[in-house]
Amino acid sequence: MPCLLLKGRGLVKTINFKNERYVGDPINAVRIFNQKEVDELILFDINCTSHNSPINFPLLKQITSECFMPLCYGGGVKTLADFKKLFAMGIEKISVSSLLFDDPEIVKQAVAIYGSQSIVATLDINQSWFRNKYKVYTHSAKRKKQHTPVSAAIYACELGVGEIVINTIHRDGTWQGFDLELIKQIAACVNVPVVAAGGAGSLDDIKDAVVNGHASAVALGSMAVFQAKDMGVLIKFPKISELTKILP
Repeated sequence: MPCLLLKGRGLVKTINFKNERYVGDPINAVRIFNQKEVDELILFDINCTSHNSPINFPLLKQITSECFMPLCYGGGVKTLADFKKLFAMGIEKISVSSLLFDDPEIVKQAVAIYGSQSIVATLDINQSWFRNKYKVYTHSAKRKKQHTPVSAAIYACELGVGEIVINTIHRDGTWQGFDLELIKQIAACVNVPVVAAGGAGSLDDIKDAVVNGHASAVALGSMAVFQAKDMGVLIKFPKISELTKILP
């Protein structure tokens, strides 16, 4: 599934959660993905939590009116009223990250009201090259948590979430492939679908994440918005025939 980053009214793509590059208009991108027969779309507003900005409900309403596939949204969700408003406009899944740690009771209540299948936990994880250890972050990698990736995933499942997105900061925008060991560790410890995000650069990377990393699904960032590495913007997605050949 494509994973798009919303900043203001435009889409950007990052490398290691930094070096933002403008890649286009979200509504135009959604229209193109409609034609590509995409299974699901993930949209993260990277300004909301990190800059304490309000959710841009008017823009999201425009996007959902054009989106003919299931949409997962994350960014700035803090209250049950936020959940209610987002679900009411047609968003199928809501991703939470900082809320998992800042107000877990809200997450539990949202699960009780809307069902675990509608609530997704996104874990932003970075690897320390000095000690080769993983750390969990929130607020666009600005705040470090005490959890390990595995303990954070288990904790999120205890709150009732029905899906976990593993968003690897150290692989984001690198085209170097997914962190298979990290994905495998988390997939082995939880009983909910795990989505791999961060690092996809080829069809083989997608296959590896599913076959060797045991991910249930794969989210594409750079591969969905650029022609190729170090090349220009092009909203695209692998063909169904290509994915059918590589996936079990």
